[in-house]
Amino acid sequence: MIKPALSQSFSISSHPSSTIRTLKRLWHLRLGILGSLLILCLVTTALFTPWLAPNDPYTQDITQRLLPPFWMEGSSSDHFLGTDHLGRDLLSRIMYGTRISLVIGLSAVVLQLILGVGLGVLAGYYRGRVDSAISFIVNAMMSFPFILLALTLVSVLGASLQNIIIALGLTGWPVYTRVTRIETIKLNEQEFILAAHSLAYSSWRIITRHVLPNMLPTLLVLSTVEVARSIIRESLLSFLGLGIQPPTPSWGVMLAEGRDYMLMHWWLAAFPGLAIFMAALGINLLGDALRDYTDPHLRKY
Repeated sequence: MIKPALSQSFSISSHPSSTIRTLKRLWHLRLGILGSLLILCLVTTALFTPWLAPNDPYTQDITQRLLPPFWMEGSSSDHFLGTDHLGRDLLSRIMYGTRISLVIGLSAVVLQLILGVGLGVLAGYYRGRVDSAISFIVNAMMSFPFILLALTLVSVLGASLQNIIIALGLTGWPVYTRVTRIETIKLNEQEFILAAHSLAYSSWRIITRHVLPNMLPTLLVLSTVEVARSIIRESLLSFLGLGIQPPTPSWGVMLAEGRDYMLMHWWLAAFPGLAIFMAALGINLLGDALRDYTDPHLRKY
């Protein structure tokens, strides 16, 4: 009779401690949760834009051009955030631009992962001449200014959605190569990798089953940061006229179109810029939270 009572009291007393531990973990990750909510809003907007957008982003109405946002005098109830210089609804164009930014950011990172991780693993696993050759290419790529290399690639390939993704992927992979190379060198010194070598496992099996799975947390954190950087870089190229071309709704294109009206009609550039800021902020906050959660040296909860 005593033992069940003791076990019951122990289970009851342990439940609050686990709850408190969970609450502490959520409190330490509060910024990551905020970032996740921002990303969730972006993804939801991108998926359901045709049903959420109040107007057609391509419809022009010169009689409704340069209307201010809803809280300013002279605004229209049909255009919540106002209109641009061609009378197009600003909110609808920002919502459709979310799709383009997320597609470019995610696709560019996938291409960067394929190139960067592949070369990084080869350099760190085989070392020697392979490592020297790949490291030389990485150093050369990282020494070359990104904007010049991206502008050159886009100028040669042409300004389109696919070519923007290719340009961002070909200019962003060296970061993954450097990180992956260092992680591979560290893992090669671990006992489980040495044991795999002693058992005469093939290099392909060691890389795919032992090296790459142990890199997933690091690559996940790095990828979140690179998605934000790719979105910002795409906006920069579109702002310079070498990215997404008008009339396609893109945040960078909207910034470029609102540049000449910033003094009198500030909202034309402010709202697309705010969208870029919120997207990059949400992704970076989530990346920082993932880093703190996966790194045992930074985890204090």
